[in-house]
Amino acid sequence: MGQGDSQLVRFTDASGTFHMLIDTGEREYANGLLQALRALGVDRLDALVMSHPHSDHMGGMGEILEQMPVDRLYMPVVPEEYAPTTVSYEHVLDAASETGLPVIRLVRGSQVETPASLTVQVLSPEEDADWEELNNFSAVLRVSYGETSFLLTGDAEGEAEAQILEHVSDLHAQVLKCGHHGSSTSTTASFLCAVAPDYAVISCGADNPYGHPHSETLARLLDAGVQVLRTDEDRTLLFSTDGKQLTVIQGLPSMEGGP
Repeated sequence: MGQGDSQLVRFTDASGTFHMLIDTGEREYANGLLQALRALGVDRLDALVMSHPHSDHMGGMGEILEQMPVDRLYMPVVPEEYAPTTVSYEHVLDAASETGLPVIRLVRGSQVETPASLTVQVLSPEEDADWEELNNFSAVLRVSYGETSFLLTGDAEGEAEAQILEHVSDLHAQVLKCGHHGSSTSTTASFLCAVAPDYAVISCGADNPYGHPHSETLARLLDAGVQVLRTDEDRTLLFSTDGKQLTVIQGLPSMEGGP
C-alpha cells in the first residue's frame, strides 16, 4: 500500500481463527484493505493495533473501525504533548468512542489477548519513555508461534532500539519488519545482530520522496546475510509457518488506493 504499513496476523487452532491487524496505511487505501480482508474471509478483527499515530500507519483505521467489527483496539502510550491533532487520528478516537470500544494502551510488558499457543510480546515503548521523535513511541511487537517469531517494529528508530536492547534479553526472530521503512535511522547494527533474522521486510513506496530504503540500511542487511524483501519491488508478502518451517510467497496484489 504505497509508502504505508499494514500487517495481518492470522492464526487458526482448535478454538477457531484469530485475526490481528497491525496498522492500515494511509486513508486512501482503506477501501482496498477492506476488500482484501474480506476476500480472505476476515469479517471481524479480534485485535486492531496502531503502532503509532502517523497517517501512513493509521490513516485508514477510522474506516476499518466503522466498517468492520473489532473486539479490541491497542495503541502505544504517547505523552499528551506528542499526541497529534490530525483528522485521521481524531477519526480513530471518534470511531472507537462511537462503538464503545475501549482503547488498550501498550507499553513494554503489556498483554495482547491471543489464543494460548500464539504469543504477542510488547517490547516497547517504556511506560516512562520521553522521546523527541514520535516514531520512537512505536509499539514494537514480537509475534511467536512454536519456534518461529516475527518482530514488527512500526517506525521505531535507533534510540528506541537501544532501549529495547537494554531491557529485552531475547530478540531473535526469523522475520524482521524493518523500522521506519528502511530508514538509516533504524535497524542499527547492534539491533540487527540481536534479532539475527533470516528475512527483513521493508515497507516502502516505489520512488518515494524519502529515498527509502536508505543505502546504509541495505548495506547492513547485506553484510548480515539477511534476505531483503521490499513491498515496492515484491508487493504484498505472505509468510506461513507451522511453528517450525517458514515459507514466503512474494508478488501478491498490492492494495489499490483511491476514494
